[in-house]
Amino acid sequence: MNNWKISLKNLIHKPLYAFLSIFSLSISIGLLLGIQQLDTSIQNQFENGLGAVEMVVGAKGSPLQLVLSSVLHIDNPTGNIAYSEVAKMKKNPLVKEAVPISYGDSYKGHRIVGATLGFAKMYSAELLEGREVETAMEAVLGNDVAQRSGLKLGDTFVSSHGLTENSIEQHEEYFTVVGIYKPTYKVIDRLIVTNLESIWDVHDHDGHEEGHDEAHVEPEHDDHSEHENHEDHENHHAHDLHEEDDDREITSILVSFRNPIGLMTMPRNINSNTDMQAALPKYELERLFRFTGVGVKAISWIAYIILLISCVSIFIGLYKMVRERAFDLALMRTYGASNFQLFRIVGFEGVLMVLASLIFGFLFSLIGLYFMVNLFKSQFQQDIILTFSADQMLWTLLIVVVISVVSIVLAILPLLKMNISKILSDEK
Repeated sequence: MNNWKISLKNLIHKPLYAFLSIFSLSISIGLLLGIQQLDTSIQNQFENGLGAVEMVVGAKGSPLQLVLSSVLHIDNPTGNIAYSEVAKMKKNPLVKEAVPISYGDSYKGHRIVGATLGFAKMYSAELLEGREVETAMEAVLGNDVAQRSGLKLGDTFVSSHGLTENSIEQHEEYFTVVGIYKPTYKVIDRLIVTNLESIWDVHDHDGHEEGHDEAHVEPEHDDHSEHENHEDHENHHAHDLHEEDDDREITSILVSFRNPIGLMTMPRNINSNTDMQAALPKYELERLFRFTGVGVKAISWIAYIILLISCVSIFIGLYKMVRERAFDLALMRTYGASNFQLFRIVGFEGVLMVLASLIFGFLFSLIGLYFMVNLFKSQFQQDIILTFSADQMLWTLLIVVVISVVSIVLAILPLLKMNISKILSDEK
């Protein structure tokens, strides 16, 4: 009979032992592969989501919150800053691009971000169809927003005050969809982008009920100041706005630099000499990953402990089998079977359990990742692009295989010391 068949029948005769050994080893493998892949994927997703943003300037508060809210859009803003700061930022020779953004409203959980045209360039976003925003109350949809909301070019929608899906305070003004971006797999995919004037108009109407009708038609006025606003928006410059906008506020400014000198000098200068704060997204995310890395390591160590326990159970099971079937194995030796053949019969049993555990462990990791990705999507309305780290995966599998092989070898070593004549005489 084939050695594989003998080993398989031995496992079938011990279903509880086989199940517990395979299940525990599969859980440890699934945890190791799943948590490592999830950690790598989230880090890559966040770092990729930064786009060209090297610094973000906003109200005083937590720098990490400022990055999460203004760059990754998964937190609440720290406050507002004066719009006039944008012009000062643009005049700095070290600054390559300074993009003001303002937000606070949403549509079915998707944030509506008011910005200049430089915002899309920060994330290398290109139009799939339609055009960019030209006037107030126009919007361009991120690709995820378009797919999930079902909105198309020419459709209109009403925004809600707040950043969550269950926001119930709706504004009266309608946005018109004028464009849809191609998928970028960055944060802009899940945003609705409009211009700053739209955000200001919506909230000005809320604060001036008596002048609602007049404010509602104001964007249609073709006076000189409005014409200047439109031209400034098209050219990414905002320092020529009329006096009425001097007291306007925005949420933050996204900045990219011409050279590393700006990255080294400007944040400290802003934090020390202004009532604003500057945060470096890459640095803040590295700090965040150091904190979350502790949890990842803890789960990994738990998985390694389960792995050791599983391998010990395999060792005990095989060792017990060798002891219980010593007579059968000794009898096989008398009929001409070599030690190597006996090793194969016992070893194949352990190998079958390890192979089954690797298959089920991989399936468990996929199932766990599926639920985690869906949880992340429902929480932050963003898909995670799963990233496989081949080196990390191979290293993990190598550790599993080595520990398993050591357990199997230790279990079958007693076969070398087996006293055939004594075993056969004792059995008689």
